[in-house]
Amino acid sequence: MLPASTKAAATSASADTRLSPGAPGYRRLSLALFAAGLAAFALLYSTQALLPAISAEFGATASAASWTVSAATGALALCVLPLSALSERFGRRTTMTASLTAAVVLALLVPLAPNLESLVVLRALQGAALAGLPASAMAYLAEEVRPKALVAAIGLFVAGNSIGGMSGRLVTGWVAQMWGWRAGLAAVGLTSLLCAIAFRTLLPKARHFTPGTLNPKALASTVRGHLSDPLLVRLYVIGALFMTVFGAVYTVIGYRLVEAPFSLPQGVIGSIFLIYLVGTVASAAAGRLVGRLGRRGALYLAVSTTAAGLLLSLSDSLAAVLAGLVLITAGFFAGHAVASSSVSRTATTGRAQASALYQSAYYLGSSAGGTLGAIAFHAGGWAGTVLIGLIAVLGVVSVTLYGSLSARTQARRLRLAAS
Repeated sequence: MLPASTKAAATSASADTRLSPGAPGYRRLSLALFAAGLAAFALLYSTQALLPAISAEFGATASAASWTVSAATGALALCVLPLSALSERFGRRTTMTASLTAAVVLALLVPLAPNLESLVVLRALQGAALAGLPASAMAYLAEEVRPKALVAAIGLFVAGNSIGGMSGRLVTGWVAQMWGWRAGLAAVGLTSLLCAIAFRTLLPKARHFTPGTLNPKALASTVRGHLSDPLLVRLYVIGALFMTVFGAVYTVIGYRLVEAPFSLPQGVIGSIFLIYLVGTVASAAAGRLVGRLGRRGALYLAVSTTAAGLLLSLSDSLAAVLAGLVLITAGFFAGHAVASSSVSRTATTGRAQASALYQSAYYLGSSAGGTLGAIAFHAGGWAGTVLIGLIAVLGVVSVTLYGSLSARTQARRLRLAAS
C-alpha cells in the first residue's frame, strides 16, 4: 500500500477531475453502481421472503430457516475486509466484477439445494462472493466522485440496494406462489445476471485509483488506525445497530403475516416488500437531510422514525403494520446512507478498509438481527421481535448522543486552549 501522504497528495491533485452530476461519465457510473446494488441486495436476501415456504418443505423452525439469510450476511461480514484489501491491489472495478460474477453463478446453483444444510452452505458461499462488492463500491465512489456529490452518489447506490431488496422479494414471492420457492430463487438469479452484464458494460474505468501492494502488516496498521478513530468506530456501531433492527423485522415479518389474524398468501407477502421503494426515496434524500440537519440531526430523525415504526407495527391492524414497516424502512435507509457516506468522508486513507469495516459491522448486525429476531419471535411472538429492534434503536441513540457530547467537550477545550 502507498504511504498516507502519497495517497493524500494524489487525491488532492486529481480532485478537480473527479466526476460530479452533469459531467461525462457520471450518469454511466451511477447507473452501473445502481445495477450492482440492485443485484447484490436481491441475491443477498433472496430467501428472506421465502422463509415460511422453506420451513414448510424442510420441516424447519423459523430460527433454523433464518440461517439461509444469516449465513449469507455473516459470510459477507467476515470476507469483506480481506476482499477490500484485494481491491487495493487489483482495482475496485476488477474486484467488483469478479465478486458479482461469482455470486450470480452461485445463485444459479442455490435452487438445486437438496436439503436445508446444503442450502445454508451455498448461501454462505454466495455471501462470501458478494463481499467484494460493497466496500469496493464505496471506495470507488470516494475516489471517482467529487466530495460534494459523494453523499448523493452513495445514496443512489444504497437506493439500488433498496430496489434490489424489494424486487428480489417481490419476484420470489409471486413466482414461489405459482411454481415453488426454488423457481423463485432461479428467477432472482437470472435477473441478477442481467444486472451484472449491465454493470460491467456501463461502469467507467477508474481514473484515480493507485494500486498498492498486498502487505499484511500495512493492512493491519490501516485497520488499527481506523479502529482507533472514535468517529469511525461510532459509525460502525450505528450501522450495525440499524441493520439489527432491519434484519430482525424483515426476517420475521413473513412468519407473522402468514399466521392469523392476517393469513396472507406467499405472493401477497412478497408484495409487502414494495415498501422498499420508501427506502429508495429516503436514501436519495440523505444528502439533503445532512445539509439541513447535520449528520447527527439526520441520524436522530432516522432513529426516531424507526422507533415509531416498530411501535406502530405492534397493532393487529394490517394497515397499521404496513405503516409501521414504511417508517422502519425509511428510517433505516436514511440512517444507513448517512452513516456509510460519513465513513467515506471521514477516512482520508485506506478508504476501502474503512468501508470494509463498516460493511462488516453492518452485515454482522444483519446476521444478529435475523437470528435474534427469529428466536425472539419463537419465544414471544412479534412483540419479542419488536423488543429486539427497540433495544438496537436505544443503542443508536446512545452512541449518537455520546458523539454529540464528545464533540461539545472537545470544542470547549479548544476554546479554553485558544483563550
